[in-house]
Amino acid sequence: MNWMPFKIGPPKKQIVSKTVERDFEREYEKLQKLEEQTKKLHKDMKKSTEADLAMSKAAVKISADLLSNPLCEQDQAFLESMSALDTAMKRMDAFNQEKVNQIQKTVIDPLKKYSGVFPSLNMAVKRREQALQDYKRLQSKVEKYEEKEKTGPVIVKLCQAKDELRPVRDDFEAKNQQLLDEMPKFYQSRIDYFQPSFEALIRAQVVYFTEMSNVFNQLTEQIDPGGLSDEQRQRETEAKLSELRSLSIVADD
Repeated sequence: MNWMPFKIGPPKKQIVSKTVERDFEREYEKLQKLEEQTKKLHKDMKKSTEADLAMSKAAVKISADLLSNPLCEQDQAFLESMSALDTAMKRMDAFNQEKVNQIQKTVIDPLKKYSGVFPSLNMAVKRREQALQDYKRLQSKVEKYEEKEKTGPVIVKLCQAKDELRPVRDDFEAKNQQLLDEMPKFYQSRIDYFQPSFEALIRAQVVYFTEMSNVFNQLTEQIDPGGLSDEQRQRETEAKLSELRSLSIVADD
């Protein structure tokens, strides 16, 4: 067991001013929130694109199922309508895939890369904290020797403690100042970094929905040359349903 002549407690001298510590905590808290929000946005964007792809793939499957319906073999008009729908759904799926690929490259990948910077930042903060603890420990050691009677051995140990403290103090002050200087710059840089990504996201959505408008306008012209309104179609459906209900095989007992 190592014998210590005295127990080293926290230093009496204030190592870091309350103002500096408050500034540090404020800037680091902002970056912690930024890290959390970036990870959440990355996760949500991935879910969104996965849902988009699932939607268009499901639409293609539905149109394929309708196209394979036996009725298509018996009704030429129905076959033509389902063929037009199937073509439209495949075009929608293709445009959707292009949109998702674009979002992956311009939004999701940059978000992932940005998130990858935070572990290094957090490590720098941990190194600063470790340097602070070393600084406090050695400052307490110096103070303890300063309080003791100035005998020859005590003076020697005091000089040794001061020599040991000096590089540790300088190391902490350098780490602390670097973080105080660079954390605000890093936080501010988020605007310049993300703005191109969000602009690309908007452009990808605009291109996609413009193409979808063209696809469905063409589909409407193919399957609905009469241009019936929703109300008219609903009345037709109700009339057909009434005819079906009038059949004896579906009549209520």
